Amino acid sequence: MKVKNKSKFMMHKANHLLQIVVLLLVTGCATTPSKWQDINEEGTFLVYRRQSLIGEESYAIKATKDSIVVTSLQGENERGRITGVAAELHLDMNLMPSYYLNRRITAKDTIVNLEVKRTKDSIFVWEKNRDFVQLKNTDFFPVHSNIPAGIEMMLYHYYFKNGGKISIPTLPRGEVTMNFIQKDTVAIKGEKVPLDRYVVEGINWGGRTIWVDESQNLIALVKANTQIREYIRKGYEEAKPFFVQGNVEEQMAALTKYTEDLKGTQASVKALVGVDLVDGVHDTTQKDMTLIIENGRIKTIGKRTEVSIPENAKLIHLKGKTIMPGMWDMHAHSNQVQWAPAYLAGGVTTIRDNGNELEFATSFRDAIAKKGALGPDILLAGMTDGAGIQGNGVVRARTVQEAKEVADLYFTNGYKQIKIYSSVNPELTKVLAEEGHKRGMSITGHVPNAIGNARGAIDAGMDMLSHTSRVLTVLFPDKKVKELGSNFISKNDISQKQMDEATAFLLEHKTVLDPTIALSVVRAMPKGDVIETLEPFSDRIAYELFEGKRFRSGVTPARSEAAKADYIKSMNILGQFYKAGVPIVAGTDNVVPVFGLYLEIETYQKYGDLTPLQAIQTATSVPAKAMGLYTETGSLEVGKEADIAILEKNPLEDIRNIRTVEAVITNGNYYESEPLWHAADFKSKNDK
Repeated sequence: MKVKNKSKFMMHKANHLLQIVVLLLVTGCATTPSKWQDINEEGTFLVYRRQSLIGEESYAIKATKDSIVVTSLQGENERGRITGVAAELHLDMNLMPSYYLNRRITAKDTIVNLEVKRTKDSIFVWEKNRDFVQLKNTDFFPVHSNIPAGIEMMLYHYYFKNGGKISIPTLPRGEVTMNFIQKDTVAIKGEKVPLDRYVVEGINWGGRTIWVDESQNLIALVKANTQIREYIRKGYEEAKPFFVQGNVEEQMAALTKYTEDLKGTQASVKALVGVDLVDGVHDTTQKDMTLIIENGRIKTIGKRTEVSIPENAKLIHLKGKTIMPGMWDMHAHSNQVQWAPAYLAGGVTTIRDNGNELEFATSFRDAIAKKGALGPDILLAGMTDGAGIQGNGVVRARTVQEAKEVADLYFTNGYKQIKIYSSVNPELTKVLAEEGHKRGMSITGHVPNAIGNARGAIDAGMDMLSHTSRVLTVLFPDKKVKELGSNFISKNDISQKQMDEATAFLLEHKTVLDPTIALSVVRAMPKGDVIETLEPFSDRIAYELFEGKRFRSGVTPARSEAAKADYIKSMNILGQFYKAGVPIVAGTDNVVPVFGLYLEIETYQKYGDLTPLQAIQTATSVPAKAMGLYTETGSLEVGKEADIAILEKNPLEDIRNIRTVEAVITNGNYYESEPLWHAADFKSKNDK
C-alpha cells in the first residue's frame, strides 16, 4: 500500500500511540514493569529486647516467573536461650499471598507456628495447637504474633499497593488496621532521612509503631506484649532512641484516647449506698453500708440508715453488691497502655511494674499520677543485670561505678525500687543494695545466679525476693539453686527445724516474698491443655494473645504431675511462712493479663491454707505495707484513698467470687468494668 501524505500519516500514528500510552497509564497498565517483577533484594533487621541487642533477622525477596518468594531467618540469643524463626511467603505479582510457612527452631525441635495454603477454591490453615481448617477462598494476609519483620514488611507493601485500605483481613483470624501518624526525619550518618510513622493494630495485643521510608520499605518497628521489642533495619540503629521515644508518644496518645472515652465527667463527691463492705481488715462482712467519697478519699463509712448523704453527692446504689479494697499486682510488666483499662476492669488499682523500659514506664506512670490519665497507680522497680549474653535489658551493673550510676538513674526518675536480675555478681549486689538504701529505695528481684541462695541474697542487702523456686532455697542454706535442681521441694523432706530456722531468718530480715505461684501452676499444664482449664475466664483475652497465652507448650503428663506436686508442697510451706508473719505479696509476672492475679490469690487459699481474708490481703494490705503506703491505701478505712473494687458476689464467702468485679473506683473515679474490658481489646465469648 502506498501512502500519499507520509508526514500526515506519521503524525496520525504518533497521536494514536500517545493515546495508547495515556490510556495505559490511566488504567494502571503501563508497559514499564513493576519493581516486583525483577525484585532481588536482601536485608537485615537488628532485634532488640528492652533495647538490648539479642539477634538478627535476614530476609530475601526474589521474583520467579510469576510469583514473589520472601524468605526470612531470625536468630536470637535471649538470656542464653538460642532460638530461631524460619519463614517463607509466596505472593503473586499483585502481592496476594498463596502460601506461608512459619517455623520456630530450638535446640531440640522445630515447631510449625502457622502454615497457610491457597488453592483454586479454598484456603487451608494450620495453626500450632489446632487442627487444619479449610476456608472459602478470599482475600487475606497471614498474620500472627511471631511474624518476622521481613514478612511483616510485605503486609505493608500489600496495604500500600491496594490503596491504603482502612483494614486488611488476616488469617488465622482478625484484621489489621494501619493509621498514618506523621512524617518524621531521622539523622543517619549525618544525613537527614525522611520516614513515615504509622500505628498498626491487630498483630499483637494493642498497637505497634512502625516507620517506612519513601519506597515504603519497613525501617523500624517497636512492639509490646509481655515485653518491649525493637526491630531496626541494619544501618538505622543509631536512631534507636528516636524510635523508642516515638513509640512512647503513640502509646501515650492511645492512653489519652482511653481516658477521653471512658473517664467522663466525675463528681467530686460520691455515695456508695446500701453495699456490703469487706474492708480488708476484718474477716466479717458489714452489711447494708454507705461510704461517702470526697475528692478521692473515703470521708465516711457507716450503716445506710445512719449516714447523711451530702446534697451534691452522686448516688451509686449497690444493694446486693460487695466492695473490697482495690487489688495490687506486685509483679507486673505493663509494657503497653492496654494494661490501664484491663487492670482497672479487673479491680486492680495499684501495680508494681517489675522491670520495663525506662522511657515508657516513667511516661505511663506520670500520665496517670500527674495528668489524670485512666489507669492504676504505678510503682516502679527498675531492673538491672550484670555482664554477659545472659544479661537482661540495656541497664547493666558490671562495675562499681555502673552500679552507682544505676542507683542514680532510677532514683532521679522517681523509682521506688531497684530490681536485681540473675547475672549481677555478689559484690555488685551489695553495692546496688547499699546505694539504693542510701537513696531510700528498697531492693527486689531474683536471687542472682552467682549467689545462688535466698539467704545469700538477703545477706547482700536484698529486701524482697521473687519466684518460688528461688525464694525457697532459704530452706537449704548450704546449697545453690543449680545444685537443688527442678522440683526440689517435692524431692526433699523438709524438717520442722528447717522451717523454723528459715522462718526466723526471714522475719529477722523483714524479707518480703513475691512467689508468683500462678506462674508455676500454669507451667505445670499438660501439653495440649488450654489456659481455661486453670483460669475459667481467660477466654476473654484478646485474640492476639491466643498464641502466647491461651496455648502454652505444656509438658508431658509425668512432668506435669511432678511439677504440680512441687507447687502444692511449696505453697503449703509459703502458707506456713505467711501465718508466722512473713509478708507474702500476690504478683502475676504476666501469666494471663489480670486473670493471673485471681489464680494467684486462689492458689494461696487452696494450697496455702490461707483464709479468704488472708488470701485477699496478699493483694491489698500486705503489699501496701511492704511499699510503705498502708496509711494511704490497702484497706477501706476513713481517710484513705478510695481504691475500691465493686463485686457482684462476696469473696469472703468463696474466694472464687473475686473474679466477679463489675466496677472499680480509683483516685476517686468510678468506672464500670465491661467498657474497660472492651477498651483494652479483651473479648467476651460472644465477640469471637
